[in-house]
Amino acid sequence: MSEQNEQNQPISSRMNPFSEPFRAFIPVGWAPYSDELPAPTPASVFTPARRTALSSAFPGERLVIPAGGLKQRSNDTDFPYRPHTAFAHLTGLGGDQEPDAVLVLEPTDAGHAATLYFSPRAPRTDAEFYSNARYGEMWVGQRESLAEMSALTGLDCAPISTLDDALAKNLGTIGLRVVREADAGLTSRLDVLRTEAGVSEVVQAEADTALELWLDASRLIKDEFEIEQMRHACAATAVGFAEVVKQLPEAIARGRGERWVEGVFGLHARHAGNAVGYETISAGGDHANTLHWIRNDGDIHPGDLLLLDAGVEVDSLYTADITRTLPVSGTFTPAQRKVYEAVLAAQEAGLAAAKPGNKFSDIHAASIRVIAEHLHEWGLLPVSVEQSLDPETGGHHRRWMVHGTSHHLGMDVHDCASLPPAEYREATLQPGMVLTVEPGLYFKATDLLVPEELRGIGVRIEDDILITETGNEILSHHLPRTPDAVEAWMATLLPRA
Repeated sequence: MSEQNEQNQPISSRMNPFSEPFRAFIPVGWAPYSDELPAPTPASVFTPARRTALSSAFPGERLVIPAGGLKQRSNDTDFPYRPHTAFAHLTGLGGDQEPDAVLVLEPTDAGHAATLYFSPRAPRTDAEFYSNARYGEMWVGQRESLAEMSALTGLDCAPISTLDDALAKNLGTIGLRVVREADAGLTSRLDVLRTEAGVSEVVQAEADTALELWLDASRLIKDEFEIEQMRHACAATAVGFAEVVKQLPEAIARGRGERWVEGVFGLHARHAGNAVGYETISAGGDHANTLHWIRNDGDIHPGDLLLLDAGVEVDSLYTADITRTLPVSGTFTPAQRKVYEAVLAAQEAGLAAAKPGNKFSDIHAASIRVIAEHLHEWGLLPVSVEQSLDPETGGHHRRWMVHGTSHHLGMDVHDCASLPPAEYREATLQPGMVLTVEPGLYFKATDLLVPEELRGIGVRIEDDILITETGNEILSHHLPRTPDAVEAWMATLLPRA
């Protein structure tokens, strides 16, 4: 068994043991911690209403929403931490806050009392201060005290060491639900407790699934804070796209230009926000025809198109998701413009259908009809437009656009995605929903059914929109969409010859 420190954490084989004189010396001579409490997070004004709605949905039951823990990348290094979306939405904590924490809504006569359980800052006299690589101040920086975390979130806070006793209390008389996917270890412990209390595995799973679906559905309509964060994310992303255009000559010259583009955007995302909201797609030439091209290891060539699908995730964890297909040299060739204009027409049709009262699926139906009409006009469809659009006997157009045209967007790039079709695809659009509209056409270089001049051309145009009372607002309006406007915008950014 590996050696453990005082907090029962494994000690790395690279760590030298601590002498008694060191243990006596290390706690002395430090400036005291500030008595001033931090300001509440901006989201904390909005989280009480979210928790109240959750409380009303599951009266009399204990609700457990874990933040989740760190995930190992290799050996003793972890991936960058991001809390589970439901936890962040209900607590207002973002960035890298707060690994292993758990939000518990305890049933009361008046509804629920919310408590945030986490690992508070240990005193400097405690070995955790210097020996614990997960929570120690010398390893990860100064952590919040119970009072400081309460000031940040507006929540009652308690040490994580008291969590298990709180969760086991009265389990024979009240129900318990947990977000299962957030923390596998905690879920396993709760499954054992519920089984011991006589709750069957089937009932446990059904209860937890209902909680997770409710939490997803609760984010379909954004509140005022969320909408403002989405505007901020889109604006920051537009700046990142402009920085990429400025760097296109460098990306061409250095080789592996897709990586250069990815790096430029990632630098901006980390500086302007928390990170990228998802792995950046930086696809030059024929790579644009691989829908999720995230390898980004190819060259960028003059005369090619660059499909850049990227988004800044701001510190509150709301992310943009924008795609522009850019002519690397600054101007479209006739063939590139032909495909681009077809995709733009499809997007315009999708945007027109994105209004309250329509179904979510109407956006795709409107866009894909325009795609099919262009493919038919170009002689590519072996059947009529109507036959191709028939889901039972057609679908031929999907050879060149296999993906959907829209998805919900928010804290997750594919927000609320666990909801069933009736609550997602076939649901009615309502003001406050934030969606993408992203048709495309993809003509692989190896596709012999496509005219030679179109082979290797892939185009997607993606914008983020807010459903309003009368239609929609394009949140990503900062970036041009028409081919003429794209060329004019790029001309202001590319170095003059």
